[in-house]
Amino acid sequence: MVIESRNLFSIFAADKIMSRILAIDYGQKRCGIAVTDELAMIANAVETVSAKDLIDYLKIYTSKEDVSLFVIGEPKQMNNQPSDSARFINPFIGRLRMAFPNIPIERMDERFTSRMAFQSMIDAGLGKKARRNKDLVDSISATLILQSYLETKTNK
Repeated sequence: MVIESRNLFSIFAADKIMSRILAIDYGQKRCGIAVTDELAMIANAVETVSAKDLIDYLKIYTSKEDVSLFVIGEPKQMNNQPSDSARFINPFIGRLRMAFPNIPIERMDERFTSRMAFQSMIDAGLGKKARRNKDLVDSISATLILQSYLETKTNK
């Protein structure tokens, strides 16, 4: 019996469809957003949203897409202690829990993500003007946070 590859994929995909994981690189002004595909295998940048509009944006997004988990970047110092920006992120997480009580939240170390995002822009051949685009850096950082999270879950 021969099964066409597209039929095999549809059988596999129908069995494994899950919901998306959404990552946030939270900043005082801007927040980078990244999500996985429905199989929760690949992280993709979505966009950058103003911090003041983030909860409303997430309400709209989750009304259209099934999100099973929020992953929030956790800024740490080199000695593994929380960085100063944690004082802005923790209140946001409280608001996020209130707005989405049924969606769990996990934290992911975000040390060096901005630097890695900037380096990936250089590696991609983006010019200086494009590299100054902080929205792009934030969305790439969110993608790196999410990809790191996926890799840690795969390696367990």
